[in-house]
Amino acid sequence: MRREAMGCFSELGFPTTHDEDWKFTNLEPLVQIPFLLPQDSSVESAPKKIEGFMFPGLQCRLMVFVNGRYSPRLSSPGPSDGVKVASLPHALKTDGDLIEEHLARYADYRRDPFSALNTAFMEDGALVYIPRGRVLEEPIHLLYVSTETASPIVTHPRNLIVAGEESQATIVEHYVSTAEGAYFSNAVTEVVAGGGSVLSHYLIELESKNAFNVSTLRVEQSRSSSVTSHSVLVGGTLVRNNVHPVMAGEGGDCLINGLFMARDKQHMDNYMRVEHVGPHCGSRQFYNGIMDGRSHGVFHGRIVVHKGAQKTDAKQTNRNLLLSEDAQIDTKPQLEIYADDVKCTHGATIGQIDENAIFYLRSRGISEEAARAILLFAFANESLGRMKVETIRKYLEALVAEWMPHRELVEVSG
Repeated sequence: MRREAMGCFSELGFPTTHDEDWKFTNLEPLVQIPFLLPQDSSVESAPKKIEGFMFPGLQCRLMVFVNGRYSPRLSSPGPSDGVKVASLPHALKTDGDLIEEHLARYADYRRDPFSALNTAFMEDGALVYIPRGRVLEEPIHLLYVSTETASPIVTHPRNLIVAGEESQATIVEHYVSTAEGAYFSNAVTEVVAGGGSVLSHYLIELESKNAFNVSTLRVEQSRSSSVTSHSVLVGGTLVRNNVHPVMAGEGGDCLINGLFMARDKQHMDNYMRVEHVGPHCGSRQFYNGIMDGRSHGVFHGRIVVHKGAQKTDAKQTNRNLLLSEDAQIDTKPQLEIYADDVKCTHGATIGQIDENAIFYLRSRGISEEAARAILLFAFANESLGRMKVETIRKYLEALVAEWMPHRELVEVSG
């Protein structure tokens, strides 16, 4: 599989702005850096404490990866109770049949160059298996930590999440760093949602301002399954977030919800592709972006309704705020409909903070800085409010407040 994937990448090469799906993202800053694969010794640089990356008061099954390698010392994957939470190399030995059935069956490395690159070099990552009918109360936290290294490194995390029929679980995929050096995370996560399952996936990207991150979430949904994808992107110099659910069974539903915030010269690209294959399925996409400084944001959302997907109900909304004259956003909502009995809508807005709203707040005795902070936090909270796990939501609210201009005013008004 690795050899085939490397052959595919050799033919595909890195995408350029001539490729329609990468029209607004120039990868030249990424391809110019000579990244190296991490050495085994890099795991020894694991931070002694990781409490700052935890969710206070929330009990989780924890898998920690340092520079792309699993760290048993920092992890606590939980008891052996039918739920399988293990590193990919270990799972290859103990659950080979499960791995062979699903690994690389959904993320298309024959067409996507970054999935091909990940598949060619995948060594570590997480296997999560929730058996049929199991309702998992505690979230599963996959924490990827990048530390200081002598040279820029590239890691290829590979996660496989299999939710059995009628099961329920929450997965958090979390990328952080303890240093400011340049590195590249190229992650692929494949999710298999069995019939009637309910799965929530969180992607939290909080890396150094010199980091590159390309993440791909590929979801395969069976009959009557429900999948929710939440993304919060804050760090990185160049970030690409790919979300691709396929509702293959009848009666499934999917929510894609995201918030991306950039400043200085950060570049954040969000590519959504929602495929309706089975009939009577519903999907909702809500993405909010806040751009400051000379940052550049991209939202490219595509809803594809296949010929047999009658009674599809799909909606896509992208809203963006520009906080400076030099900030830029490119948004491209798309519909491809090949069925004749559907209900689909899409739309996008780009603007600045409403001066009338600021005037209203100032007329109530609130300073202009505080008024702007309140309105910005309310805009971001549209996305955060859809996140059902309260402890994770509060963690992200604090993260957003820390990012905001005049953060002390956000905390007071909150």
